[in-house]
Amino acid sequence: MLALTAQLRADGSGDPAVAGSDEGKYADKDGNPTFKISPDGTVDWYTAIGYTRYTANCMQCHGPDGLGSSFAPSLVDALKTLSYSQFLDIVTNGKKNVDASQELVMPSFGVNPNVMCYIDAIFIYLRARSDGALGRGRPQKSEPRPAGYSAAEDACMG
Repeated sequence: MLALTAQLRADGSGDPAVAGSDEGKYADKDGNPTFKISPDGTVDWYTAIGYTRYTANCMQCHGPDGLGSSFAPSLVDALKTLSYSQFLDIVTNGKKNVDASQELVMPSFGVNPNVMCYIDAIFIYLRARSDGALGRGRPQKSEPRPAGYSAAEDACMG
């Protein structure tokens, strides 16, 4: 019965429950980045910054709130079956699907610091959306910026 339950779960990243934290960045039991949303709707810093970075870098193709557009598929739906490592691979290296009716191309963002320096935050935001834990639009309340976040961001951005 347990195997059947695991097969029915749609989230490719597994159970999003927080199992640990490192300076305000949460991880699930498998070490994948995950979200934390308090009962009052306060989101963790990475979910909040993930929304901002998604909107700046991904929304043009994948639509508002990750819901997809005529240019690119819904990432809310995609993360129901994609694992964190698959998501990271696609964003880093790009992807091309061609069939008789269409050509879908995801460009590589592996050398773009505006994406790669925030890839975990973007994933966390989309994971929260995909799991139904976060509604549409900008999160209204977030935890404060973790100590050390700005230094890590500056080091990544160069």
